Amino acid sequence: MQTIVRAEAYLVDIAVERQRTDAIQSFQKQETIFVDIETSDGLVGTGYSYTIGTGGRAVLQLLQTDLLKHLIGEDARQVEGLWQKLFWATHATAVGAITSLALAAVDTALWDLRCKTAGQPLWLLAGGARPRVPLYDTEGGWLHLSTEELVAGAVRSREQGWPGVKLKVGKPHPEEDSERLGAVREAVGKTTHIMVDANQSMTYPQAKRWARMLEKHDIFWFEEPLPAEDINGHALLSASTSVPIAVGESIYSLSHFREYLATGGAGIIQVDVARIGGITPWLKTAHLAEAFNIKVAPHFLMELHVSLAAAIPNSLYVEFIPQLRAVTTKEIEIVDGYALAPSEPGLGIAWDHEAIAKLKVA
Repeated sequence: MQTIVRAEAYLVDIAVERQRTDAIQSFQKQETIFVDIETSDGLVGTGYSYTIGTGGRAVLQLLQTDLLKHLIGEDARQVEGLWQKLFWATHATAVGAITSLALAAVDTALWDLRCKTAGQPLWLLAGGARPRVPLYDTEGGWLHLSTEELVAGAVRSREQGWPGVKLKVGKPHPEEDSERLGAVREAVGKTTHIMVDANQSMTYPQAKRWARMLEKHDIFWFEEPLPAEDINGHALLSASTSVPIAVGESIYSLSHFREYLATGGAGIIQVDVARIGGITPWLKTAHLAEAFNIKVAPHFLMELHVSLAAAIPNSLYVEFIPQLRAVTTKEIEIVDGYALAPSEPGLGIAWDHEAIAKLKVA
């Protein structure tokens, strides 16, 4: 038995590394909720989740008041059992963002322990499909950037050997988005994948019109065109266009992914390990997508998602948005447009604990 003797949660605010804007919001800061779990054999697992500016203290309070007490004395090896125990302990607030984010911080810490105990990196213990995954760049595609800046960023990514770039859309007129996309397509040529992201800003009639425009630019996927809860709208849109529809970053349960897949509303799944509730449900979602012959391209959190994407056979891409450099001592390794899965036992994230302590706010 690997008895849990300590479980602690705390909040760290990490400033954004650059201005990031989309059709509905800007990234204010990363509220990072950490959980440390220590076992009777002296091992410590560190997990985390995040928000992009609000709600972090609510997640922290849920952990400190209602959830962590249920871990003491339990066997850390029972990762599935502990996820279920905590989920049902707070079932009155599930399924929802705050609960899922809290569960994720615990679950990733337990997986860190599991991997350290086994002496294996996460990508191997979670499946071991392949040691590297292609990257696409989002950092050069924010909505506030000029057309010239978009082109420069896309060209730079192509020259570095990256196979894809993503641009935010949602300008007042489709023609403006079309002009920006056309300029990038002309600059990078036909072989670079161009993804676009509307961040849930459109109605179905709007998105149908945008999709028609996107087809002429050979767009690789159309991301979050509609509100995440509009499963039927996404299904109708998917049936009306040749551009694959990508969803998932704003979905917080496995059952909601099931509905998307069953109705044909998603051509690409972008499950986020923090928002789905941790590694345990992330892997279930990825395998569910595999059963529907659908690829997975996880949202954000590249430092953790590189290992998870490497673990599964149906991964497509990892998204490049660096946001942990202020609290880590090592970045993900990139070679010829591919992110290499970390080989160290555990999650593979090199935390800078001194930096974390300085940025701790609660």
